[in-house]
Amino acid sequence: MKSTENMTKYSLRSWVLVLALAPTVVVGILLGSYFTINRFYELEETLMEKGSSIIEPLALASEFGIVTQDRISTKKLLSASQMKNSSLVLSLAIFDSQNQLFVTSHYHKDFEIMRTQLPLSELNATEFSTLDDILIIRSPIIANTDLDPLAFIKNDSSNYSVESGFQQNHLAGQSIAKPIYNSKQEQVLGYIAILVNKENALLEQHRAAIAAFIIVLIGVQFNLFFTFRLVKHVNHPITEMVRVVAKIREGKLDTRLDGNLIGELDLLKRGINAMAGSLSEYHDEMQQNIDQATSDLRETLEQIEIQNVELDLAKKRALEASRIKSEFLANMSHELRTPLNGVIGFARQLIKTPLHSSQLDYIKTIERSASNLLGIINDILDFSKLEAGKMAFEKMPFALRETLADTLNIVSGSAREKGLELVIDIDSNVPESVSGDAMRVNQIITNLVGNAIKFTDKGSVILKITLVGSTEDNVTLRCEVIDTGIGIDESQQEYLFQAFGQADSSISRRFGGTGLGLVITKRLINQMGGQIGFTSSPNKGSNFWFILPLSISQFEIGEVLPMDVLSGKSILLFEPRELTRDVLNQRLEAWHLKLTSVGQLDHLNTTFEQPNIHFDYILMSCHGFSDPEQITVTLKQAKQHTNCLILLHDCIDQEVIVNHFKPNTDLLLSVPISDTQLARHLIYPPTPETLQQLMPLAVKDNNERLNVSVLAVDDNVANLKLIDSLLQELVFSVTTAKSGEEAIKLAKCKSFELIFMDIQMPGIDGITASQKIRHESMNRHTPIIAVTAHAIAEERANILASGMDGFLPKPIDESSLKKVINRWVAKPKFTHFDLHTLNWDLCLRQANQKPNLALEMLKMMVNSIPDTINTIESAMQNQDQQAMLQAVHKLHGASCYCGVPTTQKLCQEIESALKHKTQTSELEPEILELLDELTKVESAATQVLEQLSMDIKHD
Repeated sequence: MKSTENMTKYSLRSWVLVLALAPTVVVGILLGSYFTINRFYELEETLMEKGSSIIEPLALASEFGIVTQDRISTKKLLSASQMKNSSLVLSLAIFDSQNQLFVTSHYHKDFEIMRTQLPLSELNATEFSTLDDILIIRSPIIANTDLDPLAFIKNDSSNYSVESGFQQNHLAGQSIAKPIYNSKQEQVLGYIAILVNKENALLEQHRAAIAAFIIVLIGVQFNLFFTFRLVKHVNHPITEMVRVVAKIREGKLDTRLDGNLIGELDLLKRGINAMAGSLSEYHDEMQQNIDQATSDLRETLEQIEIQNVELDLAKKRALEASRIKSEFLANMSHELRTPLNGVIGFARQLIKTPLHSSQLDYIKTIERSASNLLGIINDILDFSKLEAGKMAFEKMPFALRETLADTLNIVSGSAREKGLELVIDIDSNVPESVSGDAMRVNQIITNLVGNAIKFTDKGSVILKITLVGSTEDNVTLRCEVIDTGIGIDESQQEYLFQAFGQADSSISRRFGGTGLGLVITKRLINQMGGQIGFTSSPNKGSNFWFILPLSISQFEIGEVLPMDVLSGKSILLFEPRELTRDVLNQRLEAWHLKLTSVGQLDHLNTTFEQPNIHFDYILMSCHGFSDPEQITVTLKQAKQHTNCLILLHDCIDQEVIVNHFKPNTDLLLSVPISDTQLARHLIYPPTPETLQQLMPLAVKDNNERLNVSVLAVDDNVANLKLIDSLLQELVFSVTTAKSGEEAIKLAKCKSFELIFMDIQMPGIDGITASQKIRHESMNRHTPIIAVTAHAIAEERANILASGMDGFLPKPIDESSLKKVINRWVAKPKFTHFDLHTLNWDLCLRQANQKPNLALEMLKMMVNSIPDTINTIESAMQNQDQQAMLQAVHKLHGASCYCGVPTTQKLCQEIESALKHKTQTSELEPEILELLDELTKVESAATQVLEQLSMDIKHD
């Protein structure tokens, strides 16, 4: 990548110059260097050859002179040779076998360098050595004749009678010296040395180098000439092409290349010109298309603008229609619920009176039909809220198994009437205490199980719940509703979740219904973060399943039972129905009971016939018997083998229940039964004394009226008469008012303990009347309960925000009315602490209006406060940010369900700051404030617990 970027930095001209000059320069330098160096070696060898041609003949000629010790003739020989080669030879010298100077041509300042430093025995041939610019050549003088040097000395002694002492001594020493031989066994008499001048040779070398440089320079100049010619004929056209292409890219499509070019460049020029021509044609064509498209787009935009205006108007009309529909639904809800309130209420009141069996059946039919109509109204309202996205979901803690049991008790009556086996199978690892919208969960289960029962004529309906995923704070449940009903044809399955539709139009005629149940169920599950699906086969049944995410409650909501009490105890189970028996087997084995499970009556009788057999519990089903008398006989027989006989039944014949079941059992339980309910009755088995004590108390509680004064306000005569009738059974003093004005006048004259106020009334409505009573009356602090047919959550929120204390939905249910009276009449008034520290009303709302649950959660928080304070103080002292975050997070979760707004706010602020990496030392003021607030909460909660515990137990 980098090499490619570097190549693009240089122009084509630069690359041509480099690629053309570089090889020439390199080759020229290499060739010049080669020939110059070769010339240097040739001159060196020539100089050595000349020196050898001078010194070697002199070495032969000097043999006689050195043997005869004739220095004069030898000197002449040397001088003549030097004179002849004066330009080459600087000096000549002969050394004898003792490496002493024998004779020299003339004295030279570098005389000593001519003397060899090696032994003469190693001088085998002519040798060369160089010192600076002087060549030194040495050649041995070999004895090639048989001349005896001593003989010449004796013969010539008379001729040289007058000699210096030095010469005599020298001759005397030489006469006794031993001969010297080289490696060739040649006698070495001495050697001749010559100093050769190299200046001329060096000059010739310099001349050769200069000549080579000139030749290379001339070659480079020629190369430059041809290179520039190449650049002119190649680079210039290419540069012109680049310029033309740039203009074409800028949109100047009429630009063309001119002139004649060489070779492929001319082809490239023609290609560029052709490309420019094509682009020009395409541009013209595209411009025409753009103009046409622009014209079409302008027309389209005008149409879109018109459509937008129409859509805007349609949107406004739709919003207005939606608003009108919401108002219509609210009003229709009120208008429909108001007469239904009277119908259902008076039907229930009439049931309490003495009636013939046919009259009682008629009244029950009226009450059931009105309730079904109310269910249809509720479905329509729920669908409307889901469609508008206004459905609000709560997140409250609830006990899952108890909630499902309560839900199935509502629909179990239909299953009993059709003789269906209704089974609840909840896996043991599914947690009991969860958080979510319990009411919507009930609605989902009711819709699915109700549909399964509706479309099943025989067989069974199973509700199966398993755990498919869990984290520290959340669980994911898979719920299945399996039936053996008519099933759904594959071609009709795609229409199943459509509003106001059913799989087959004939089904609606046969079974009834609006077709909204599954649509509402699907949308509820989707908005709660789950998903739903089903499998079905005609005449084989259906399996509707849904995945539902829920949070894990930090508190134990359900009743905590000592399950270890059951461990090791024996129990006999008789249940002919396989599905119910399998579920009960799993439950009882999970509780570590010694289980004996029987599915046939013969096996049961065989078990009873065994001698001395006794069980701690016997759990029997009412199925598998031919008639009530057989059940009676078997129950009496079973009673002899246990102290606790429990009968599970789904019988609808009250005569059989009263005459055959109750007298012969210790406990009678309806199926399906929840795990908690069954375990409670096994752990705390009933005794006859307990049952006898409970019956009078129940009668006494039902007939007891409270000594309080209540004001009831409603513009509808029938509803006013109904609530008056219901209140007369519960309280001693009831005052009625037919309008808001009358209610205000009565509130100014008389004090009441409780006021029931209708919302929609002509003139002064219920909200306005309540506000005036709060400001100008004797009932400023009296609880005012809204009696409303409005089922929309926003309306209920507005009612509570207006200053009312609660609401009672229509149609009025006697049990709900009694709960409201008991709650608000006996409502404690706390004056020793701030409501921001502890708000009991808020605590009740957070506990879904369940006083027992609210009290239990408050008690758990109070018990945890000392440990929480110690943990926070320790974390603050040690600057342990992680421990502080864990403690505050846990306290924050607890404060969300205990009505402690200030504590909840402080926990939220501190936890948020800690999660943003704020140091504990910086949060010390807030932490200290939280510790002070916890002390206040502990004190306030203790007062509430002391005041409420006895009241709640009494209720």
